[in-house]
Amino acid sequence: MMPDSSVPTIAALLAAGRTRLAGEDAAREAELLLGHVLGRSRAQLFAFSDTRVDADAAAAYARLIERRAQGEPVAYLLGRQGFWSLDLEVDPATLIPRPETELLVECALARLPAERGCAVADLGTGSGAIALALARERPQARIVAVDASAAALAIAQRNAQRLRLPNIDFIHGDWLAPLAGRRFALIASNPPYLADDDPHLGQGDLRFEPRSALACGRDGLDAIRRIIAMAPAHLAPEGWLLLEHGYRQGAAVRELLAEHGFLDIATELDLEQRERVSLGRWPG
Repeated sequence: MMPDSSVPTIAALLAAGRTRLAGEDAAREAELLLGHVLGRSRAQLFAFSDTRVDADAAAAYARLIERRAQGEPVAYLLGRQGFWSLDLEVDPATLIPRPETELLVECALARLPAERGCAVADLGTGSGAIALALARERPQARIVAVDASAAALAIAQRNAQRLRLPNIDFIHGDWLAPLAGRRFALIASNPPYLADDDPHLGQGDLRFEPRSALACGRDGLDAIRRIIAMAPAHLAPEGWLLLEHGYRQGAAVRELLAEHGFLDIATELDLEQRERVSLGRWPG
């Protein structure tokens, strides 16, 4: 429990938070949570470590520390998460954007022209992380962000408005179903790819994230199968399909792409040298 004091210092609160959380990230998490409550940066916390904190703020911090100790993700407690060069609003309606998904953005940017406009779709946009990163880096492109969750889509729209990225349209629907008659130079997606019985779903942050954004089918590939099957009808000639997947699923995804007629099929490795993004070109 936090110290029973109505006027603890910043230093004392950080020490108590580290003790309650333990673990290798305890210090960083305690700093993030206290900085959030006080509206101060990490540098300011240390510069004013002897400053007394009023009882209401100390109590609010104690509640956040306790929720984190019970496993709630820091991103949900803060209501935000960094991704690419963006600071995104997140909540339990959205998947928490992760650094490995930045590889999907990098792969997409390598295939999108910087000097002219084109149409791009981001399927299962969640907080809008992929769509917003592409919109930031390719302002002449027109991005369509699709999600089956109205709550997630509302968060993505708020992120776009706050970041002043006007070149995105948001559409409520399931994968490519609401995009009838439309074709794109590139379709990207970070779909659910865990198996329904994956034990990781009951561990760590995943316990609190939307299951529909994490798991899909007996082998985790149901959403990927559907996207690959539908994509040819929505890709322009020479258009690209890019999919994030689990590190053991690369071979299966490459096989699915080949079965549906994609060419130049490849899989890119993440920073841990694990297969993470598979892609293919639609010859049209």
